[in-house]
Amino acid sequence: MKVLTITGGSLGTNCYVAWNENQDKCVVVDPGFDAQAILEKVRAKGLQAEAILLTHGHFDHVGGVKELATQTGCKVFLHADELQLPSQLTLGTIPSTDHYENGQTLSLAGLEILVRHTPGHSPGSVCLICESVIFAGDTLFAGTCGRTDLPGGSFRQISDSLKGLAAMEGEYHVLPGHGLPTTLERERRSNPYMQ
Repeated sequence: MKVLTITGGSLGTNCYVAWNENQDKCVVVDPGFDAQAILEKVRAKGLQAEAILLTHGHFDHVGGVKELATQTGCKVFLHADELQLPSQLTLGTIPSTDHYENGQTLSLAGLEILVRHTPGHSPGSVCLICESVIFAGDTLFAGTCGRTDLPGGSFRQISDSLKGLAAMEGEYHVLPGHGLPTTLERERRSNPYMQ
């Protein structure tokens, strides 16, 4: 799998484009800002977006979804629990076409992507696991975790979600919704929220 990181928006959101190098299709994770800029980078790689995958529904992660989905005609995946978020957090209705189930494996763009429900930052937050990469959204950051003080947040839930991630076997690269990448092993050792 190849991954392109595009960072933008007022909160420095990381959008990820992931694809199998033997395919011309890709998935776009959390297009939270300027859809046209994201689409130009996708097309510059010779790729077509097959699906938009959302780790959660907060405005800084979904801001480019509507335009990107309209221009590409691709599906938009979201956990159904995000539909209960107040509209001021989501910029209105999120145009999702499909809803994740915990433990579901998606076959998209030549990739197998495991969905892990990790509530706490928001009710329907998910981590998306593909090969040795975790697209962590705002559940896990380098040295910390997502905030839980917004509507739908729960410190108890995010603590449970982080313990579940810490217990996963194997080594993973963690690509968070904001900030620098890290590894699961590094976070197991040093992140106080994973202890």
